Amino acid sequence: MANQPNLVFVFSDRQRFDTLEAYGNDYVKAPNLNALAKESIVFKNAYVTQAVCAPARASIMTGLYPHAAGMPRNKLVMPEEVETIANMVSDNYRKAYFGKWHLGNEVINQRGFDEWASGMETLREEYTEEEYLAMDTSYHEFLVENGFEPDELLLGSKIFSDEMRAGLPAEFQMASFFANRAEKFIQENKDNPFVMYVSFLEPHPPWTGPYDGLHDPKQVPIEPTFLKRPDGHSLFSRVRADFFMQSDLHTPDDVDDSEWEKGRDEYNALDKAIGRQFDLNDPDSWKQIRANYYGNITLVDDAVGKILNALDEAEIADNTIFIFTSEHGDLVGTHGMMEMRTFYEEAAKVPLIIRAPMHNKESKLIDGNFGQIDLVPTLLDLLGQDIPEHLQGTSKSDVIKGKADLEGNEVFMEHNGIGDRNLGTPAINMLNNMQWRSIVTSDRWKLNLCATDQCELFNLNDDPFEENNLFNDPENKDKIRIMAAKIRMWQHETGDNAALPGV
Repeated sequence: MANQPNLVFVFSDRQRFDTLEAYGNDYVKAPNLNALAKESIVFKNAYVTQAVCAPARASIMTGLYPHAAGMPRNKLVMPEEVETIANMVSDNYRKAYFGKWHLGNEVINQRGFDEWASGMETLREEYTEEEYLAMDTSYHEFLVENGFEPDELLLGSKIFSDEMRAGLPAEFQMASFFANRAEKFIQENKDNPFVMYVSFLEPHPPWTGPYDGLHDPKQVPIEPTFLKRPDGHSLFSRVRADFFMQSDLHTPDDVDDSEWEKGRDEYNALDKAIGRQFDLNDPDSWKQIRANYYGNITLVDDAVGKILNALDEAEIADNTIFIFTSEHGDLVGTHGMMEMRTFYEEAAKVPLIIRAPMHNKESKLIDGNFGQIDLVPTLLDLLGQDIPEHLQGTSKSDVIKGKADLEGNEVFMEHNGIGDRNLGTPAINMLNNMQWRSIVTSDRWKLNLCATDQCELFNLNDDPFEENNLFNDPENKDKIRIMAAKIRMWQHETGDNAALPGV
């Protein structure tokens, strides 16, 4: 039993793939993650199932696509019968979950986890029992114990607002708090097998934090599509770019100026990330946002370093599988937009670093496509556990062991916005309600389909920044038909009934 491997799964929130040295960015100060990558398997192209918080988290935890896990969008509670990986791992493992949950009932341990530490009291609307509303999160209690007072009222209770939290010193940030809980858990369970998930909120907005100023906004690396309107792409993306860049050139005809400004104000108030602190008419202000975003990744890096150090001190690092990834990315100015809810690489592709020293001690960059849907079966396989037949992904453990590669692997993604939160204007909200489906093929082409919007086709080999939409080019018609047929087969296999256009 002592030889059973442990699992530590660490993930951040809205961290795009190109924020670490292993993915070509040596500017972001992330020494712990960069060092980890040099002794791990790094997946070059790891894609989410949906670039939205709760749906992606559902796939990470259950091995099901969002539509199958009952979590097609945010503001839902995952159905009671849906199991997580903690339910699938044998009971001789001690199982802990520390951090943002976002699948309902934030404050209670559930779904097979023995230990629990919560942080997201802003998600109180997703608590299902009235008694839970009387409970504070673990992080809330920690801040109160350290002399801080909550500043915002939500559903009858005082909570700590995102803006207040972001203004606290580094040692009082969520990442620091959950890293401390993880460190304690490792110390207490070093002699027994365990599974521990640690979920950080950072670098999620607001675009500010204790490491503002650590990265110079004049020096941040900028991609060719930074603040570039995605002309010829989906109407949803074009309207969102106009909205975020405060452009009046493409205001929808059915939205007058006052409604446009009101919507923008409502969005800013909801996200608490932009508007009051940054002038979005100024490109330098966008660079400041990017620099602050990088600072919050450094905060995550500090926390990862603490967890890695705890494994070393407990002398169990060689018997522990360590994963770092993110639920999804964020555009942070790419294509002129904030947020995600898109298949662009910066939103849909995430860092994925796996250190499994009992299987492979060599560092390696893995080409090809890896899907978030494959995490649960892969990890179960590495732990020597049975893989339930209902999982919709497949184990890629042989890739980690150096016995296989990802040649021929294709990934599928979805977007289901119906019923999501206010995103700013009636036009944006209406377009967000439309369902999208996407495939990234093994030869690195991406097809994004929607029945009511401009579809998209990108050749990621020649156009890695997705500037040129090739969907309407006649010479690509047959390629589109084949790719669309693959999406329809995937829909049939996974029970997806989203309407797609004829191609």
